[in-house]
Order: sequence, then C-alpha cells, then structure tokens
Amino acid sequence: MTLFKSHFWALGLAALTLPWSCVQAADAPAPGHSAQSAASDTTDWREAYAYSLGMQAYVFAFPWNYLSELRWLWTTQAVNPERTPYAPLNHFWNARQLADAQYRDGGTPNNDTLYSIAWLDLKTEPQVLSVPDSGSRYFVMQMASMDSDSFAYVGTRTTGSKANNYLIAGPEWQGEVPKGVQRLPASRTNSALIIGRTLVDGPDDLPAVHKLQDQYRLTPLSQWGKAQPQARAVSEVEKPLDRQTDPLNEWRNINRALAENPPQSRFAPLLSQFATVGVGPGLDVGALDAATQRGLARAAVDARVMLKGALRDGYGRTKQNGWAAPPEFFGRLGLHDNLLGRAAIQSLGGIVANEIEEASYISTRTDSSGQMLDGSTKRYTLHFNAQQLPDVQAFWSMSIYDMTYNFVANPIDRFSIGNRTAGIKKDADGGVTIYLQADEPGDEQRSNWLPIPRGPFYSTFRAYIPGPSIIERKWFPPGIAEVR
Repeated sequence: MTLFKSHFWALGLAALTLPWSCVQAADAPAPGHSAQSAASDTTDWREAYAYSLGMQAYVFAFPWNYLSELRWLWTTQAVNPERTPYAPLNHFWNARQLADAQYRDGGTPNNDTLYSIAWLDLKTEPQVLSVPDSGSRYFVMQMASMDSDSFAYVGTRTTGSKANNYLIAGPEWQGEVPKGVQRLPASRTNSALIIGRTLVDGPDDLPAVHKLQDQYRLTPLSQWGKAQPQARAVSEVEKPLDRQTDPLNEWRNINRALAENPPQSRFAPLLSQFATVGVGPGLDVGALDAATQRGLARAAVDARVMLKGALRDGYGRTKQNGWAAPPEFFGRLGLHDNLLGRAAIQSLGGIVANEIEEASYISTRTDSSGQMLDGSTKRYTLHFNAQQLPDVQAFWSMSIYDMTYNFVANPIDRFSIGNRTAGIKKDADGGVTIYLQADEPGDEQRSNWLPIPRGPFYSTFRAYIPGPSIIERKWFPPGIAEVR
C-alpha cells in the first residue's frame, strides 16, 4: 500500500470514487422519509465534513498542541519552581526533591528519580549537552521532538556512565561537529524537550544527586570551547490562546504550533486533507464559513474526550492479570503510524514516554477480578512469588496515582515501593507482598505498605532497563487482589 493510502486508512479517511448510479441512490430518500427531510439532512454537510476531518486532525496534532502549552508554562510561568519545571529555553530545571503530592501537572511522574528538564530551541544553532561521570548510578536523558516521539537517548543503557559531550541539532542543521563532541540523531523539529532522570537512593542520597545535576549543562554551539561560554536566558514562546473561552482557539494554537514546528514531509497527504477545513501550518480558522467553524468547534471538544477515553481504556495495550503493558514502539509510536496511541497514551498520558527498552510502564485501574480500584472502603494486596519478581538490569517500582495522574498525599509520604525500598520484607517463599490500603496496617505489614487514596486510583509499575520477557510483553505483575 502506498504511503498516501496507508495514512488515510490508518486514520479512517478513505476517499472512494463511486459510479453516478451509487451517488443517485445515496441521494434518494430512505424508506419512510420525504424528499424534504432528506434535503434537511444535507443542509450542513460542511459542518459534518469539518467535524469528521477535525476529529482526525486533532488526533494527529495533539502532541504539538499539548507540548506547546507545557513549553509556555514551564519556560515563562514560575508557578511553583521547586516542584514544577521552570527555566528559560536551553537551560536545565533540576528538581531537588522527588516528585510528591505537591506536583499537580499530571503525566504520572515517578518517585524514583530526580528530573532534569530542558526545553530546546534549535532553530538558530545546535546545543551541546554535557554530562558527568555517573559511576554505577542509573541516569537517562530522553530527548523528544514536538510530535512527542523520542529521537535520541544519553544514559546508562545507551551511551554508558562516562562523562561526555553530545551535539543536539535541529532537522536542517548542517555543520561541523567539534572535536570531543558526539553527534546525536537530529530532532525532527527545532523545538525539543529533554527529560532527564537520575536515580535517588533515599533522602540521604539527594546531595550526591544534586552534584551530578549541577554538571548537566547545555552550551550553544557558537559558545563551545570558550573559557566563559554565554547562554542567553530568554523564553520567546507564544502564549497559548484560551480554549475555554473559544473552542476555535484550540485550532489556532494547533495551526500556530504546526507552523513553528512542521511535521515530517511524509505526512503531506494528511495535511493537505486537513487544510480543506482550515487546519494546518499557518492557516486561519477564523476565515472559514460558519458551518465549518461549528464542526471544528465540536471536534475540538469531542476529540479530547475521545483521547481521554482511549487513555482510560488502555488503547493498544496488551492486557493480563488486570495490568496493561504498552504497545510495541511505545515512546515513538508516531514514527510507526500509531497516531491515536501517540496522542492518547503517549502524549496525553505521559507528556512524552520512555521507549520500552529504557523503561517499561505497566498500568492498571482494576483488580484481579476486573473491578475498578477504589480505596474508599477496600484493601488490596499484590504478591510476587520468588519466580515472579521482575527481570530488570536497573530497578523496579510501583506507584499509585489519583485519576488526574498525580500522586496523593498520605501519612508516610510514600508514593512508590520497589526493590530499592528501605526495609521492605520478603515472604517465607522468597517473594514480596505489597499492602495497598488507605489506613495504616499493623507493624508487621507497615514496611511493605503502599498507601492508596480514599477513592478511585490508578497504579503504574515501572521496570527500568527491563529484561526480554518484559520488553516482549510476556511478563506481567500478578493481579491486585481485594482483601475480603
């Protein structure tokens, strides 16, 4: 199948050429309907057409839209700099505390590593990323373009633990790479996001991690090699228009984002179709007829609801024991034309997602009997026998979130539990039992207690540098069992 056709079938936008007799038959009133009612059915065909294409365009463009909003928030708004990313373009913001219930930006944050986050502007020139020697400590620098798909990795798994320098360039840059600098694969867009993670072994380990974070640096290529390199501390990014005041603002944001960071040329057939309803780089939805605007306004609302539903129901995931494992190519789904998965479970669910070879995230919102997890009146256990413990080269952990994909405050400030949790006890069979409940358990169980909220909740199991059985989605955590 050609690229043109494959994209249209993937999105459900098939163009059919029908013989005239079929067109006449399609125009004929259905039995029991008058010609007058049939005419009224086609009065607003432009609205229906815009709605249909708008739903698909929203799925395609969602990562650009969402990441542009976050870029503005994280580079210009000092909401809570200790907990929420805030730094100029081409500068790192370093979390100094592990994510907890005070962080409210969603995205199912982990509680195992300190984040180091930077928004890149590569339009003028590349940036050089410098990292120190991390020794035996796990760390990773994940890099993603504005389509939310990863384009490069630096870290324990991919480049090793030694100190090094790496050049990050935009899609059109051509130039010489300085000596002592390793070139990474280019970003597909001139705007890009780095999400770094550095493992922390408890509160006493924080100062050592802070020293490593202070050595994570970005240097403009033009300043590389200078004794005192200068990096401009600016954030010249467009403020998103408020979609709550006008549904068409969502499309204005999308069109602006696509113009700033154009999609790959292979998507030209899709963009040409979306352009027929005013969606695409630099287009003006305000110039459209009223019926088309109505269709797009409805699509912007309904498509977001659709993405939330797909995320909630685990679209594209492999399911077992009540858990759902991410699909193949997670973290780069758009590069493999899984556009709904890219929008819903990769972008909306995680902002950007690690590739499963780096970290496999297995999630659930149901217990082993298929009932929704709810800590209002229920208690649960999760038991790994000795043969079920996960195969990982780095570490594993399990976290609890509310239905906004954020942590929930609890009496012991514990937001994850895993093989590095201090004091966790093994069972007689060599396995591990985790106790999931809102109320504090007895002394015997407290070491293995992972608090849950008094209401619906969601759990994510993380396996960092997982073994083949996890990557191939053959291993799953055991089901979460209600205590009766």
